[in-house]
Amino acid sequence: MCWPTPNVPVSLLESLIGYSNMQRILFLLLLVPGMVWSQVRIRDVTTYPNTTPSSLSGYGLVVGLAGTGDGSKSTFTPQAFATMMKSYGLQVDPASLKLKNVAAVIVTCEVQSGARVGARCDVLVSSLGDATSLQGGTLLRTVLQDPWNKPVAEAQGPVSIGGFNFESQGSRVSRNHAVVGRIPGGMTLFEDAPALPAPTDSFVLSLKQPDLQLAVRIAASINANYAFAADVVDPSTLVIHVPEACKSSTERFMFQSDIGELTVTPVASDRVVINERTGTIVVGSAVVLLPAAVAHGNLTVEITERSAVSQPQPFGQGQTISERQSRISVESAGTGLLEVSAAASAGDVARVLNSLGVTPRDMIAIFQGLKEAGSLQAELVII
Repeated sequence: MCWPTPNVPVSLLESLIGYSNMQRILFLLLLVPGMVWSQVRIRDVTTYPNTTPSSLSGYGLVVGLAGTGDGSKSTFTPQAFATMMKSYGLQVDPASLKLKNVAAVIVTCEVQSGARVGARCDVLVSSLGDATSLQGGTLLRTVLQDPWNKPVAEAQGPVSIGGFNFESQGSRVSRNHAVVGRIPGGMTLFEDAPALPAPTDSFVLSLKQPDLQLAVRIAASINANYAFAADVVDPSTLVIHVPEACKSSTERFMFQSDIGELTVTPVASDRVVINERTGTIVVGSAVVLLPAAVAHGNLTVEITERSAVSQPQPFGQGQTISERQSRISVESAGTGLLEVSAAASAGDVARVLNSLGVTPRDMIAIFQGLKEAGSLQAELVII
């Protein structure tokens, strides 16, 4: 290797001479609690220079839907379909098309720096019109463009929505968000992405989530292995100095790779992430809940309609009239004011909130209320 041998705390190991191997291991575990159990690689929490992925997008059509495609309000879908059929030598009048099995979509994905021709990645397919579901559909060949409108990739394949959506005679049963789906490995790159240059005398590590404590820990981990190799610039940036002995690009890449494989203890998350589309709630390990009182009620509005027929009197001059009558009922169900005790860990927060006996959808509203009241000591992120 072109860089110095990593620093080893020899004095600490020498002080353990005379102890058995098991006693040495127990001593080291007590000396650095938690280091063994919650280590992450530096490459997992940072990014290298010029490695920002390129965002690609394109307009496409999903076919093969079971009557859940775009309706008459989406005028651009028949136009796109007619244009596609023209490329196959068929002339179709867009005004005469009523496409229930076709949906217009926007296709997006991200390509990593250095990706070469033929590389594949997942794509996200999102409905653009008034389609009710993309279940069972297949994305036709769609050209994807980079931010400068240059065609660089194509996407196609069956769409997976991770749920279902069934309708019949006014009744509907659905699970998850049915108008957004993914195609695993659906993108194929036909032009090389920007290359990743080899580091020179130094390179920059950028934290994916700026945090001064984590930046200091990363610098300490690097300097413990390669003396004076890392400097903290700000909570999101570190400068790594490449050893002078690394002269070739291969050696510099090897050094950069070894830095990424070093481990560091992550900073506990103090975030609550909420996905309103699926009702998913993720609570970070450092979330703290102060005492509060919560009252939450479920409001249900039910509207029923029936046909009523009005008949005229015998031998009268009136006409039979059919009209629809509506009945509206409102029901509010919920509990009284409940006390929420303090919680100092993610497990305690889960147990306290589960004691309220509400659904995940209701839990989202409770989290938002606790945040506004100052009881939830965490950052609330809604995706």
